[in-house]
Amino acid sequence: MGSYVVTGAAGFIGARTSEVLLSQGHLVTGVDNLNQAYDPRLKEYRLRRLGALKGFTFKKIDIADRQAVLEGMDGAFDAVINLAAWAGVRASVENPWIFVESTVLGTVNMLELCRRNNIPKLLLASTSSIYGGNPPYPTPETASSSEPLQPYAASKKGAEVMAHAYHHLYGIDVSVVRFFTVYGPAGRPDLSMFRFAQWISEGQPVRIFGDGEQSRGFTYIDDIAAGVQAALRPVGYEIINLGGHEVITINNLVRLLEEIIGKKAKVQHEPPNPADMLRNWADVAKAKRLLGWEPRVSMREGVQHLVEWYDREREWVKEIRTD
Repeated sequence: MGSYVVTGAAGFIGARTSEVLLSQGHLVTGVDNLNQAYDPRLKEYRLRRLGALKGFTFKKIDIADRQAVLEGMDGAFDAVINLAAWAGVRASVENPWIFVESTVLGTVNMLELCRRNNIPKLLLASTSSIYGGNPPYPTPETASSSEPLQPYAASKKGAEVMAHAYHHLYGIDVSVVRFFTVYGPAGRPDLSMFRFAQWISEGQPVRIFGDGEQSRGFTYIDDIAAGVQAALRPVGYEIINLGGHEVITINNLVRLLEEIIGKKAKVQHEPPNPADMLRNWADVAKAKRLLGWEPRVSMREGVQHLVEWYDREREWVKEIRTD
């Protein structure tokens, strides 16, 4: 049985990762500042589910607050799973400072927690956005990550290299996992999958930036949680892609949702956003080689799970803000 700190525990990936660890008998100390990056009702929903599980302890702490972290998180832990960050690629253009605080400064504080408490392992969440606008496809970890398109990705790059410095200086074992477009039940409402499911279900306009031919390698949340757990093994310092095996255009995603929901979308095109990548597609050969991990949930199966969850929770989920 292990004991883990999971930051961003009320977030989409943090909550599901915590559920998986708890189901296996591990102890989880969940940390979250419950910020207002998106509609807080989703975080409250996830946190209620976690609170009902044996072995879960919650601490409301902002990981960017050094004093709160170092005074409020004493204890013996096997690893820190650092999934906390302010959410939103486009939001980072409007307020880059809060992304530097939550991602870069927050990561430094978690590395200091590891150093001071002799915690041997840190897992750091990063992003496919770090590869910029013109990487090779499918994109390997060796592709350049020095030309980010927005402060969100730039802040993740800062966290990655800070983690490398602490690995070099203090021997902390670090897995950096770069996520590719995660979706599933109780997902982030500011991302396309949740938005489209709600907008189509409720007969609202489906707003698409650009012509809809941009594509994504969507990754189902359970595959991501399994990859995070696999990456807790000792690796030294490694950067590892965790991404979906099926790439789909936004237009075809809308068609798939229409089919599964059983309603026609009212598509409304808007100007393309310069902060958005036109495509992402993960090369996950390294994850398979190092971790024995590969994505297993098909696009159709994952979208079906999402729509079924939406229908079950529709009474309140239909009111979730997606702006």
